[in-house]
Amino acid sequence: MSSSRNKSLARATHPAWTPWFFLAPFLAITAIFVVWPLGGSLVLSFQQTFGPEATKVVGWDNFKFLLRDPLFWKAVRNTTLYATGSVLLQLPLALLLALALNHPRLRGRTLFRLLFFLPSLVGLIFAGVVFSLVLETRTGLLNHSLHALIPAFDPEFPWLSRYPMAALLLSALWLYVGFNMIYFLAALQSVPRDLLEAASIDGASAWQRFRHVILPEITPVTHFVVLLSLVGSFQMFELSWVLFNNTTGPNDGGLTIVMYLYRTGFIVGDLGYASAVGWVLALLLISFSWLQRRLRVRSAEGGVA
Repeated sequence: MSSSRNKSLARATHPAWTPWFFLAPFLAITAIFVVWPLGGSLVLSFQQTFGPEATKVVGWDNFKFLLRDPLFWKAVRNTTLYATGSVLLQLPLALLLALALNHPRLRGRTLFRLLFFLPSLVGLIFAGVVFSLVLETRTGLLNHSLHALIPAFDPEFPWLSRYPMAALLLSALWLYVGFNMIYFLAALQSVPRDLLEAASIDGASAWQRFRHVILPEITPVTHFVVLLSLVGSFQMFELSWVLFNNTTGPNDGGLTIVMYLYRTGFIVGDLGYASAVGWVLALLLISFSWLQRRLRVRSAEGGVA
């Protein structure tokens, strides 16, 4: 009797709608700024726009044209090259830096960590402006420095005009390697010391300790950093846009998917086709996330087995 009375009192004190009252602001903001724009962009992707008000329903024509659009595929190729370079260059270098700066005998570790991390704080616009000057053909710092070290090197080497992707990867390397290093440092510091000591006692070399102890322990963080790099690379816009002086680079060598979306939607004015490009990009990113999750689950199952 007393128990049922307490339950009745609890229901009277805490009505069923109480949780929804506290969730209402979040749900309203999500509906207005996330669900509604996504729904609008999905509807817009099946239309062709001729200005802010003139629209025409074209069905799947935007997606069909996208599949045979050579400029879109060039943007996909450039973005894929940039993402591949980001993963294969940035992440191994970030891991090497983390291993070096995690060594207990290294003096000034805190200062070096700060120096390598600082570039990630300056922002994409600043990095683009700086490297547009550093890689400039006649007065660029990189060409003058390389010519001073190697006299045979051409002091007017055309980085931006002839090798736009190399220039873009070099800029991103300076900007993000310290950022990814912090993740690997945190992962390395969570590796159990007793495992490393046991491996050393058993006679394992430094490489064997890294291969069989450290690498399996930091695998979850590695999966996360790879996914973060891929998603960030496929969303890249500001760095390339500023580096090539508000253009897509020579022969569209710096054109990325998001730059193509921006140019199609806000310069050409076809917001419907730009929405189709945006949804294809969203599906690509969702696929990356799903694939990374599957690999992580399979890796965990293999570790348990």
